[in-house]
Amino acid sequence: MNKLSSISEVSKILDLIDPKTKKPQNHVLRYWEKEFREIKPKKINNRRYYSLKQVEIIKMIKFLLKNKGMTISGVKSILNTYTINLDDRNSDSLRTDIYKDILKLKSKSLLNKIKKIKSYGKKNAS
Repeated sequence: MNKLSSISEVSKILDLIDPKTKKPQNHVLRYWEKEFREIKPKKINNRRYYSLKQVEIIKMIKFLLKNKGMTISGVKSILNTYTINLDDRNSDSLRTDIYKDILKLKSKSLLNKIKKIKSYGKKNAS
């Protein structure tokens, strides 16, 4: 049986927390629910609960919107392109692409830091 997470738990998992009040920004998830047909929480006693698969899809949406700087329509087109890959039989394809992008970003960041360290050492060695 899949574990269900409340909307506040998902907001915390995604680090959608207001920096001032430290409260979960559940309104972001409710907005994304309206924008993306892939997000369909179960409603029990008028409260939203998300399956693990839903949380993974929301993580991808957040990554594409926040980290890659894509627009909502851009993310929608990617999700529509990969709809076949989001079924129960093969949900790893898009996730793998996201992890590759994260790894590329981290690698570039590390390379830039190494270059800065090397150039800093050359300036002081003279």
